[in-house]
Amino acid sequence: MMALSNRDLQLTELNGGGSSDGDDREDEWLLNNYDGKKERIGDGMRRIQVGVTGMTCAACSNSVEGALMGLKGVAKASVALLQNKADVVFDPDLVKDEDIKNAIEDAGFEAEILAESSTSGPKPQGTIVGQYTIGGMTCAACVNSVEGILRGLPGVKRAVVALATSLGEVEYDPTVISKDDIANAIEDAGFEASFVQSSGQDKILLQVTGVLCELDAHFLEGILSNFKGVRQFRFDKISGELEVLFDPEALSSRSLVDGIAGRSNGKFQIRVMNPFARMTSRDSEETSNMFRLFISSLFLSIPVFFIRVICPHIPLVYALLLWRCGPFLMGDWLNWALVSVVQFVIGKRFYTAAGRALRNGSTNMDVLVALGTSAAYFYSVGALLYGVVTGFWSPTYFETSAMLITFVLFGKYLEILAKGKTSDAIKKLVELAPATALLVVKDKVGKCIEEREIDALLIQSGDTLKVLPGTKLPADGIVVWGTSYVNESMVTGEAVPVLKEINSPVIGGTINLHGVLHIQATKVGSDAVLSQIISLVETAQMSKAPIQKFADFVSFFMLN
Repeated sequence: MMALSNRDLQLTELNGGGSSDGDDREDEWLLNNYDGKKERIGDGMRRIQVGVTGMTCAACSNSVEGALMGLKGVAKASVALLQNKADVVFDPDLVKDEDIKNAIEDAGFEAEILAESSTSGPKPQGTIVGQYTIGGMTCAACVNSVEGILRGLPGVKRAVVALATSLGEVEYDPTVISKDDIANAIEDAGFEASFVQSSGQDKILLQVTGVLCELDAHFLEGILSNFKGVRQFRFDKISGELEVLFDPEALSSRSLVDGIAGRSNGKFQIRVMNPFARMTSRDSEETSNMFRLFISSLFLSIPVFFIRVICPHIPLVYALLLWRCGPFLMGDWLNWALVSVVQFVIGKRFYTAAGRALRNGSTNMDVLVALGTSAAYFYSVGALLYGVVTGFWSPTYFETSAMLITFVLFGKYLEILAKGKTSDAIKKLVELAPATALLVVKDKVGKCIEEREIDALLIQSGDTLKVLPGTKLPADGIVVWGTSYVNESMVTGEAVPVLKEINSPVIGGTINLHGVLHIQATKVGSDAVLSQIISLVETAQMSKAPIQKFADFVSFFMLN
């Protein structure tokens, strides 16, 4: 069985985004039901939808709406901030599509007239979206470099990169370019690329406990090899992470997990890993690594600073530093030794990143840091050697190199902390969903024969789930048995509990307050309301206002 490479990034095939049904009560709660029921328009009037980019708050949507209503011939204009869309009803004899687009652009935003089929029809079949975490980006020039390279690849329809979250989203045609080619392109640009998360049904990430030795690992691989429908897998013996690529038509994720546990006779305990939690752990690890680098650099730079600034005012210490030891003074030896560690051990990451950027024919902040600190370091070394040869001792600037690296590392540490705050919103949304669910197993006649606890990520559409009082609903669905009150403030903001009876719709992540409910899951994975909210937050983090795009454009030329 072929093992997955580290660049086997999970990709998601876009599902058809059909229009919502006006009779569906659950659509009242969906944030993306903007394309649902359409009111009747008058004779001679026309309705279009316009994609608006750059809106960040209610004031922006009000500005767009005001600009549209100011056009002669526009009867109605409504703007959906979350969807970045404007719905305009107008008289085509008085105003044209291009006039509407120009009005929005004059208000300071980007506009695109959407085809009518795009509001109700499915997205192009075969288009795939892959999400990557991109390491090594330090400034807007890095973002522009990655985006430019990705957009220049054949088959890539769209590429968006966010510096604040270190995420990149690429939409492409898999018949023209593969996911490995995209990952290679990112790495060839001088950056690191790895998989973050996906709602796809053909790949699952598991945490396996119970693998204690090499024999256990071979036993696990043997179990996976005998599974019908398993295409590829990769097991990390150190972390216990198991990535499995399977055929969803032949094997479900729950059957896979149950099969591994059953065939091992309970030896292996399997837990589905949440991709967002995995990303959070990576952020924590990156934060701790950067903090260690900063503290180490600071610890070595402070003595250099003292030797240069403080010690000359302390006669006894200064006399010790002026003691000649071989060809150099004791102070010169100390400076050289301490700064060399900072420059080439702690500062190695700058040289590595600068080398990748230069090989790609671009520059970034790492190139500037490497050039600046290297100039100060090698000039100081040259000044010492020149003094030995000629007897003329020029001043050295070792402390400049060390302190500059220290301050840059401190800035990068603060940057990583800020990125962590940015992803906290998604992390808190993910934590709203329960980790497990009670699955009600029924026989052929519909009688309950068993209740068992499963991972919430393994819930399938049509499952019957039991919800106890005081617990969170594990999935979107409808009530099939029981009566209770549910706190839906997570979605609606209204703290008054809502009565739920048979056939009442419920939302995953909300809290069941009193009675026991049996619900039938109807929307799971990316179709669930909570997943759609998370997707909206991600989209907001990935979007850029027009002024930000202009700033990125200017900074690109400043660094290049």
